[in-house]
Amino acid sequence: MSYVAAFFLGAFLCNAIPHLANGLSGEPFQTPFAKPRGIGLSSPVVNVLWGLANVMAAAAIAEFSAVLAGGWTLHVTALLGALAIGLYTASHFGKVRHPEG
Repeated sequence: MSYVAAFFLGAFLCNAIPHLANGLSGEPFQTPFAKPRGIGLSSPVVNVLWGLANVMAAAAIAEFSAVLAGGWTLHVTALLGALAIGLYTASHFGKVRHPEG
């Protein structure tokens, strides 16, 4: 179960980055709350809130699991979670933001 927690810890932290970066810079960006979901743009405030929700989810996983003290295999699993969500969102948002390319 610690490996599942580690995977999602990495995924939540990675997902927080674009939402916080866009929100803090005042740029709209896609969120699950946009219309259409994941394609339309949400306001910078919504992105900051969604980014912080992702950070809080990662912090909760870190607090209530053995991921941080579990050794390098759990840390690598967290990196794999970040890689998985990173590759998925790069592909998805690349198609949404640049449909011709």
